[in-house]
Amino acid sequence: MIRQRYKMFVNIGHSSPKVLLCRTISIATQTTKSSNEVTLFNQRYPIDEWTNISENIISKLGRNLHVAQYHPLSHIRKRIVNYFYAEFHNRNGNPVFSVYDNISPIVTVAQNFDSLLVPKTHPSRQKSDCYYINKDTMLRAHTTAHQTELISMGLNNFLVIGDVYRKDEIDSTHYPVFHQVDAVRLCTAEEVFQNVNNSDSLKLFEHRSLETNEKQACHTLESVKVMEHELKNTLINLAKSLFGPEIKYRWVEQYFPFTHPSWELEVYYNDKWLEILGCGIMRQEILEKSGASERIGWAFGLGLERLAMYLYDIPNIKLFWSTDTGFLNQFKVDDPNTAIKYKQVSIYPQCINDISFWLPEGTPYSSNDFYDLVREVGGDRVEQIILKDVFRHPETKKLSHCYTIVYRHMERTLSKREVSNIHEKVKKVAAEKLHVTIR
Repeated sequence: MIRQRYKMFVNIGHSSPKVLLCRTISIATQTTKSSNEVTLFNQRYPIDEWTNISENIISKLGRNLHVAQYHPLSHIRKRIVNYFYAEFHNRNGNPVFSVYDNISPIVTVAQNFDSLLVPKTHPSRQKSDCYYINKDTMLRAHTTAHQTELISMGLNNFLVIGDVYRKDEIDSTHYPVFHQVDAVRLCTAEEVFQNVNNSDSLKLFEHRSLETNEKQACHTLESVKVMEHELKNTLINLAKSLFGPEIKYRWVEQYFPFTHPSWELEVYYNDKWLEILGCGIMRQEILEKSGASERIGWAFGLGLERLAMYLYDIPNIKLFWSTDTGFLNQFKVDDPNTAIKYKQVSIYPQCINDISFWLPEGTPYSSNDFYDLVREVGGDRVEQIILKDVFRHPETKKLSHCYTIVYRHMERTLSKREVSNIHEKVKKVAAEKLHVTIR
């Protein structure tokens, strides 16, 4: 799942996106502002004052780690897909759920937010939280962005799997690109109540009701409870298939803009409670706008990296992007259910430097923008950034931040000169782009 200010499922193409038929995508990039455009997946996009997509992020487009053979994220993906194929099938034994794991990550702002009822004032829309190509187009912040598009195509049961992009902290568990699974299941009244005795009088909807903690105003309590039961049973069994049949679990009530009621599922693993997914009964307004007003639905979202780090004991999220054979060969197995525990190949020393600066006056500043800038300069040689001190001058009232930047390469030892050069460039670029005053 995701941090609190962007509490969407993990646990949110161009103006008319289409499902790509090929996973191998060539990328041409042009990011200089003098050109007034950027080219991604052979499509040109105008840039404007909202454009904040960086070279570092662009370099990750098209990598598609979730479908790379033998990659740990691909193993987790296969296990989840296989579970749904086995759990939901028709009378002929064919899977009910369809899978979309190669949809372009470029979406409209309307897809990413408006279609999911995210308020205009929600902090997750800020430039400091998302990667914008321009004011109308962005890199998806969650695979949930494709829900309305697929429902409008007439799909009732589907999984969307792909890369998502968010500005975030820098540490061992956060990375600006990660991978999500999003699922939707829509049912008619006949499907909802098929196993309920004397169900002829039961309905999905009621009028003149009020929304409560248990249901939306338009739904009957009976329909919500049946859907909730199926949803929770499905996800409990998914957790058991991943973590083992004896896993302890608990449900925590939560809020998402696009579901109500909503929950998070936590499992007790390695002596602590872990949040693994978010879910809920879909907002009926979303279904009505997508042409599925006669159905009721549930949805959930989860992050592949989070599950893989838990299940394989992978200590740092950056390792998923490693091309080192010492890492990748540990997962070179044909059966995705194979029990694997990551063994660290080498330990390279950290290099730690501090940076302090006065924040600009009269100009917006976000720590996320600083983190993104450091990533752009240092790439994956930056392991962690810690905001260690905040100081306000008693006389001038100016505000100062002090950050500790931890540098470490996953595959080799960094020299002091290399780190010093990176750190000095961070200072220079921060002063130029963020208008801070280095102390």
